[in-house]
Amino acid sequence: MKSVDYEVLGLRVGLEIHQQLDTKGKLFCNCPTELSKSGQPTYEIHRHLQVSESELGEIDRAALEEAQIKRRFIYKGYDTTCLVENDEEPPSPLNPDAIDIALEIALLLGMTPVDEIHTMRKIVIDGSNTSGFQRTAFVASDGKISLGDNLIHIDTVCLEEEAAQKISEDTNGVVYSLDRLGIPLVEITTSPEATTPGQVCSLAKWIGMILRSTGKVKRGIGTIRQDINVSIAKGARIEIKGVQTLDMIETIVEREVIRQVNLLKIKDELRKRGAKKVKEVLVDVSEVFDSPQGIGKPLKNNVVLAVKLPSFGGLILWEIQPDRQFFDELSDRLKRFFRGAFYTDGLPNEIGDDQIAGIRKKIGAGPDDCVVLVVDEESRARSALNAVIQRANEALEGIPEETRRALQNGNSAYMRPLPGAARMYPETDVLSVPISGERLKKINSSLPELICKRKGRYVREYDLSDDLAELIACSEQSALFERIIILGVSPTLVAKTLTATLSELRREGTPVQHLTDDHFIGVFEMISANKMVKEGILEVLRVLANTPSKTASVASSELGLEMLGKEDIEKLIMQVIESKRDLIKERGTDAMQPLMGLIMERVRGKVDGKLVSSLLKEKIYGGINGEDRKRGMGQSEG
Repeated sequence: MKSVDYEVLGLRVGLEIHQQLDTKGKLFCNCPTELSKSGQPTYEIHRHLQVSESELGEIDRAALEEAQIKRRFIYKGYDTTCLVENDEEPPSPLNPDAIDIALEIALLLGMTPVDEIHTMRKIVIDGSNTSGFQRTAFVASDGKISLGDNLIHIDTVCLEEEAAQKISEDTNGVVYSLDRLGIPLVEITTSPEATTPGQVCSLAKWIGMILRSTGKVKRGIGTIRQDINVSIAKGARIEIKGVQTLDMIETIVEREVIRQVNLLKIKDELRKRGAKKVKEVLVDVSEVFDSPQGIGKPLKNNVVLAVKLPSFGGLILWEIQPDRQFFDELSDRLKRFFRGAFYTDGLPNEIGDDQIAGIRKKIGAGPDDCVVLVVDEESRARSALNAVIQRANEALEGIPEETRRALQNGNSAYMRPLPGAARMYPETDVLSVPISGERLKKINSSLPELICKRKGRYVREYDLSDDLAELIACSEQSALFERIIILGVSPTLVAKTLTATLSELRREGTPVQHLTDDHFIGVFEMISANKMVKEGILEVLRVLANTPSKTASVASSELGLEMLGKEDIEKLIMQVIESKRDLIKERGTDAMQPLMGLIMERVRGKVDGKLVSSLLKEKIYGGINGEDRKRGMGQSEG
């Protein structure tokens, strides 16, 4: 969709950012916050979650739909998990380190922390928490971020336990890993005040920068996720979950706007056609098929059920997002019960015209109607088609409020209805935590420098380029960078070593995780003392990564990288010049490059290349000029 006027559409977008915290223990137990390295579970738990009424006799709509699917949940435990993750032991008190990090993030966002932190239970219906709820604690509110002329309010910061990690899923159930369950994370929620896709992306980047500035959050894929709440004036609020890369945020918002605009067009078209509510009438059309191979499943123990969607003829094929049609909206609903369906606007080639005519006649479908078919065990087929009927009827009203999952191409797919508002209630097993003024004062007095300010300082004070300053300011090595440059070495060299050189070693498979701060400091102490040159850094770090017990001095000595004195260098240069007189005579100053290569092959890592270049240039130019003077004197004498 080109030239979209988001102001006219009334676009409003809010963010929910979930960031894992880098603590030693989990939020409600002392289990490690690193995922199991063995990957081999030591036990399994099988459960079915049941829906229950509230004290007022109400049932959450999302929980009710999940209960109708009757799925089994399998939880895999490890030697790094405990009874708290199994929901067989009460939780321990809130992790104090996680509380401090959450408060630090809140203060960096200019928010007001609460006087006392109370833990609540939030209903979770997808099985990702063994208890059926997620523990969450309200930490702070009322923050603000300025993006150009727009002011975005930060509504809340909450401290939560991470959910279990989904390993696999099919129509029968879901398998979860328990090692991720309980890792502390913060949930940052903004007001729906972003008005363009670009503004949403800028907002996410700014909050991400603040989180990384603490140096106390986990890094890597899966440790931070963005949920995006999107609505337009005539549409509905849609929550798109699981956006893991900032690069996709703009595309996801743009395509959700496209989806809602196209769904509104479908609603208008249905009203023009005089479409009525779809009746819950399912017809068994199994007898129409002599050979069922063309519709996926053999008819043994199965039936072919059909439902008529009046006035939906042709609309099934309408594109609502790039590479997604309205049928995908229907298909997403029934996939929770069944993995596929067919419709008379697009049946397989194996199904003949006579069969299609027989289906339409049996169900009483006219030329403007569409028929959806499902082949499965009868109860499952009925559940699937009832889900289709529900979605078709929602199309008559406009856009249903939903929770959707982000797809890799920027589209989204249905997950479940938006949960009801009243899905939180007090956690009776966790004591509240008072937040004293002294605690806040201590945290406030040591707030970290924001990465954006750090980058600017690196450019001003150390003359780094913008790109290099951003790399080192954003990296986990920024504190080490500032420790090393005190030694008096080049800031640019240090920054490149801690970013580009480390990346090169990592790509080649060197175990850089074994390198410590002391290793790097030792390397640059030798460079500062003129005991090693920069050309030897890569080789020395490679040795230290593979044998961490060694020091930089020992590694340099074993590699034969002791610095050569000026006299030794000049002697070597003269040897090379003498052996290449013919080359110099033939090419003159153009011989510099090949001669430099020959010399550096012998002394790489033992001498500064700039010094070699300077001395070589001096010898070559001096020798050439001397020969010219001799030739000039001989001519005048003749």
